[in-house]
Amino acid sequence: MISDRLSKLLIEQVGHELRAHQLYMAISTYFDRQSLTRWAKLYRDQSVEEAGHATKIMDFLTDNSVSFDIPALKSASTRFGSAAAAVETALDSEVKVSKQFQEMSSTAQTEGDHTSYQFLQWFIEEQVEEERKAQSLLDLVNSGINLFQAEPLLDQFE
Repeated sequence: MISDRLSKLLIEQVGHELRAHQLYMAISTYFDRQSLTRWAKLYRDQSVEEAGHATKIMDFLTDNSVSFDIPALKSASTRFGSAAAAVETALDSEVKVSKQFQEMSSTAQTEGDHTSYQFLQWFIEEQVEEERKAQSLLDLVNSGINLFQAEPLLDQFE
């Protein structure tokens, strides 16, 4: 049985994942406006992945008979000062999400909730990949490479 505290954290995480979905759509829109279509697609695909993460958590909550409402979301701006600012925003988001999953995992472990602990390990592993990818994209942008010329390099991030 999932404790009230962990249930609350998981429900909040649904909101965080949906917020990440919005953020990645906003970044995608930013790049689309710059005519950087491959960059836009990369972030659009990432937004779909984030929505999938929210769904995975909602399914887990439902499977464990936890009643919940989907958290409300605020708007996400599609305006960034630069490509680097947009990509850095994504990295900051991933670092924050990693900390949230670590907190939930610690809570599950402390409470002896082995089922939730095991469930959360998939997300923790996923976050290692997400942070690495976000950092690599920021490094690419900060290298000074022309972003149009960098588009073929984005295949490695899919």
